[in-house]
Amino acid sequence: MWKAERIPLLHAVTDDAVVARAGFLERAGEVLAAGGTKLALHLRAPAASGRTLHDLAFRLTELAAGSGSRLLVNDRVDVALAAGAHGVQLGRRSLSIADAWRMVGGQMAIGASVHDEDEAREAAEAGADFLFAGAVYPTATHPGMPGAGVRLIESVAVLGLPVIAIGGVTPECAGELWRAGAAGMAAIRGVWDAPSPAEAVQRYIEAWQS
Repeated sequence: MWKAERIPLLHAVTDDAVVARAGFLERAGEVLAAGGTKLALHLRAPAASGRTLHDLAFRLTELAAGSGSRLLVNDRVDVALAAGAHGVQLGRRSLSIADAWRMVGGQMAIGASVHDEDEAREAAEAGADFLFAGAVYPTATHPGMPGAGVRLIESVAVLGLPVIAIGGVTPECAGELWRAGAAGMAAIRGVWDAPSPAEAVQRYIEAWQS
C-alpha cells in the first residue's frame, strides 16, 4: 500500500465518455508514461459493466506497473482487488470506507470523495488514506454549480490527510491550491480533452512543481 506522503500529485480521472473513445488504452498508456511516479490514473466509468471494468483495470494495472504510476478503480472494490489495482476511490454511491477496509485488509489505498468539512472528517475517522475534495472551481462535470473555492481545501487540509483538489482544476490553479494546503490535483477534461493528454500531464506536473 502507498504511504500517505507518496500519494501522487496528479490524478487523471476518466469517465464513461473517455473510456469509450477509440484508442483509449493507447492514450492511457501515454498518460501513465508521461506521469510516472507522480501520477495516478483513476478508472471511473459508472455505466460500464463489471466485466468491462475488470478488463480495463487489468490492462491499465499492467501499463501502470511499467511506468511506476498508480491505478485506482472508482466505486468497485471487487474489481480493484481482482485486477490488482493500487487503490480504490469511494464516493456517495460506493461501499462505506469501513466495509471497503474489511475487503482490502490494508492491501491498497482508499481515497474518499468529499464535498465539505463534515464529510471529510467522517472519512478521516473511518480510515481513508487520502481525500478528493471538490468541486473547487466551476466544471462542466457538475453544470450549474459555482464551485466551493479554495476555502474547501483549506478547511479539509487541517484534518491531516493528503487532499487532492478536483473540479475545474487547470495547471494555472496549481499555486493557489498548493498554498491552500492541497497535496495534489485531479483532472478529467483537462487531461483527456487536450490535443495531447500526455503533454497535458506534463504541464500539470510542471505547474505544481514550479
